[in-house]
Amino acid sequence: MRNKFETSTFNDLKIFIQNKNFKKIFILTGKNSYKFSGIKDVLKKILKNKICKFYFKYSSFPEFTELEKIIHSLKSFSPDLIIAVGGGTVMDYAKIANALEKKINLKNEIVNSKYSIKRKFAKLLAIPTTAGSGAEVTTNAVIYVNKVKYSVEGEKIKPDYFLLIPSLVLDLPKKIKASSGFDAISQAIESIISKKSNINSVNFAKKSLEISLKHYLSFLKNPNKFNTSAMGFAANLSGKAISISKTTAPHAVSYPFTSIYNLSHGHAVSLTLNDFLSFNFNNLKYASCEFDLKKRYNILFSLTKTKNFQDLNKYILNLKKQANLESNFNKLGINLSRDLDRIISGINILRLSNNPIDLKESDVRYILSKKN
Repeated sequence: MRNKFETSTFNDLKIFIQNKNFKKIFILTGKNSYKFSGIKDVLKKILKNKICKFYFKYSSFPEFTELEKIIHSLKSFSPDLIIAVGGGTVMDYAKIANALEKKINLKNEIVNSKYSIKRKFAKLLAIPTTAGSGAEVTTNAVIYVNKVKYSVEGEKIKPDYFLLIPSLVLDLPKKIKASSGFDAISQAIESIISKKSNINSVNFAKKSLEISLKHYLSFLKNPNKFNTSAMGFAANLSGKAISISKTTAPHAVSYPFTSIYNLSHGHAVSLTLNDFLSFNFNNLKYASCEFDLKKRYNILFSLTKTKNFQDLNKYILNLKKQANLESNFNKLGINLSRDLDRIISGINILRLSNNPIDLKESDVRYILSKKN
């Protein structure tokens, strides 16, 4: 029976595999998520009469060299179904590998956004093992080329099916839960103020935040199937929101913190969320969006039960503190005096363009330099 958060069980996975005429199945996963989530024993039973091939990713973030290997492995096996089981990196790899052909100039096509997505190679089932990005429902995926982040986007990037199975997330280390859960929260917040937002994306984001802000801390401190289901569903809704609106400055600036310092994605996003929310609020009169930005902030005030921006800022800071998401750059080994230019060069400009207040490089430099 479905619970109120529309999540699934291992039996749903079994029924899905039995009811579909899939003979050859390619499983893309990570060694840790495959072994420790509990999916290993489940798949062993469900797939025993199928022809299967496993690929265990090794990179902590999606990078082009490994993507090429996955595409080659996938195409040489020629499956009917791809099952992606894991976190955001696994999802991004599976989504891109299923849509792009391996070719000599693929790297340049991705860097210059000149890639062509003609068809999906196989049906794709996404089973996230974190409650975070909502990648199982988004129409974009991330890939790093020379430690610079690029996006691959299009309707054919989106998985054909997804299952949210709380049992796979329940026993994750708290550090991973804190990061991925905050990613879902930040995505929904950013979606509400993104230039590309509309009524539908705002509704998805609001529903996501109503759930995640209520269950995030209990999900970290006293995890059970209920709050784990809640966070998985909230992440899914945030994915639906950003699939429409895309993310803004905090996500744009997060990627070099991941590629340079190996910070997990949600943690990297958390580093500047407050700073850019403050910048946008203090520059409301310069908003270049088609909606009333102040009203969008009022939505955030309402969702967090705060009265003004100062209270909202304190609310988010307290949330990060209770989740043990370190914000001090020195403690994280981030050296802005040495690496600021490198960080700036790794920022996703496309995501910056979604920010409701137009940002110049000098603005980003100033905001980051204040964190030294």
